[in-house]
Amino acid sequence: MTVIELATHINAPLERCFDLSRSIELHLESTKQTGEKAIAGRTSGLMELAETVTWSARHFFIRQTLTSKITEFNYPYNFTDEMVAGPFKWMRHEHLFYPIGNQTLMKDLFMFESPFGIFGELANSLFLGRYMQYFLLKRNQTIKKIAESPL
Repeated sequence: MTVIELATHINAPLERCFDLSRSIELHLESTKQTGEKAIAGRTSGLMELAETVTWSARHFFIRQTLTSKITEFNYPYNFTDEMVAGPFKWMRHEHLFYPIGNQTLMKDLFMFESPFGIFGELANSLFLGRYMQYFLLKRNQTIKKIAESPL
């Protein structure tokens, strides 16, 4: 299993950061480099508890799909999405938000396991872990940029 932990300080209110983090449109903006599209389930707006979205994107020159579901939701402090179908053996992403005055500390706890046993573990350590960390950092930079911009 690979675990990625990130912390992003955002000069914006908690609720704004929480809503941007569950926005389909923001996710699409942050993943332009992969040609990501929301193709099934909720395809626009803000994700809610028990909703699913199916993403289609190009990773490593291969078009892939991943369906995730919001399995936990505590507005505006945390939500969790988990893969229900896709390329990982399993995947869980916990989104955590902590108020600091009128600012927010946004934390990500992203856990996944690749298929193919020892070969999947090797891929994780050689490149997939770093790739996923970069993917999440780019997403967080987009959230921060939009959250800190004037309304």
